Amino acid sequence: MPDSLLNVNIVTGPVIIAFFAVSAAALIYLLARRPTPRWIVTAAIGLLGGAVIGLATLLVTVGLLNLFGSPLSHEANAWIIAAFAAIGLAIVNLWRSRWWRKLIAVVGILLFGITATLGVNAAYGLNPTLGSFLHINTSQPIDPGKPPATPPPANAGPLWETWTPPADMPAAGKTGTVDIPATASGFSARAAELYLPPAAQVDNAPALPFVLMMMGQPGDPDAQYIAAILDKYAAANKGLAPIALIVDQLGDPANDPLCLDSSRGNVETYVMTDAVGWAKANLNILPDRTEWTVAGYSNGGECSAYFGSKYPDVWGNILDISGDAYAGAEDSDQVLKEIFGGDQAAYDAVKPVNILAAGSYPDTTAIFTVGADDGTFQPDAKAVSDAAAAAGMNTTYYEVPGGDHGVSALNGGLDKGFELLYPRLGLSQPAS
Repeated sequence: MPDSLLNVNIVTGPVIIAFFAVSAAALIYLLARRPTPRWIVTAAIGLLGGAVIGLATLLVTVGLLNLFGSPLSHEANAWIIAAFAAIGLAIVNLWRSRWWRKLIAVVGILLFGITATLGVNAAYGLNPTLGSFLHINTSQPIDPGKPPATPPPANAGPLWETWTPPADMPAAGKTGTVDIPATASGFSARAAELYLPPAAQVDNAPALPFVLMMMGQPGDPDAQYIAAILDKYAAANKGLAPIALIVDQLGDPANDPLCLDSSRGNVETYVMTDAVGWAKANLNILPDRTEWTVAGYSNGGECSAYFGSKYPDVWGNILDISGDAYAGAEDSDQVLKEIFGGDQAAYDAVKPVNILAAGSYPDTTAIFTVGADDGTFQPDAKAVSDAAAAAGMNTTYYEVPGGDHGVSALNGGLDKGFELLYPRLGLSQPAS
């Protein structure tokens, strides 16, 4: 499939508008029959029956079986119920109708399903293109450069104070894919993505802070969201931003290896040995733990809390955006049985709240964000935030106004996180 097609926007713009318009036209046509009592009753049965089946499907798949790991948004639920209702109307049009109405009804069934899928995807906003929706990465490889052979002398002061950007510095950062060999872990990770801010793209670039980030599940290593936020902060701070490496903690969007070393894959070794080692060898980053941040969204947020609490000698900062309280929280009984062989104590030992309770964190900054409208993940974020504060971390808990569990929470969490981290990382002047 050509990149031009994979890069088509399916969240805003002509494609999704066209599907909405054609679906609306098909729905109107399928309703528009001579309004006899028989047809009015038949149409009502199709619409209401379809809606009831759609609601029942949601109650079973989301409520009973928890197939998606969390409740769907109200907008997503509405799209699914509406699609079932429209399909119900199309089905009743297959009887006592001319061949062309039957044809439109059959096409309408497919059309309503696709349109609802686009609507649900747009409600979350995390897969803006056809490629991202299909988990096909169209990003091009990027040259990360090399750190200087001889480490530069320690900065005389924070970068916001000592760095003078050259006249030819680019206005924005750039992103692309990089391959991280899974030498120690053997984990089958997909290509990572790298963000290089404007200040990293010039001759004699300064060493910069480092962010390792992980996205949600299902999801992909996607730099576009953190890149957009960091570009905004870089524009206001002389081109300065962290170098961000977005790694794959899943291996496959349908899998959740729990960010542990287990029968599902050695993710912990991949992140903490392979990815961290690659970053040290290939990126011009500052070495001090206070300049290193582990960040994540949703599944990746849980991972960031786990790695940040377990490895405080590596990570001086944690940014957990809408994360679960612990690995496999949405299916803990199965995880306990499959991964830990029923050993509850072993499972409890990898939960961040318990790691935090046993640890010491004299100089760690931890930021926990969650959508203000995300009632499902708020208790998790608050519980881990409270545990981090009790463990001695400099902790912030923040609810993104109007945020759900989709792109609004991700963008809002990244924005608040780097607002707080920039002074800590020496990239902006601390408030007086």
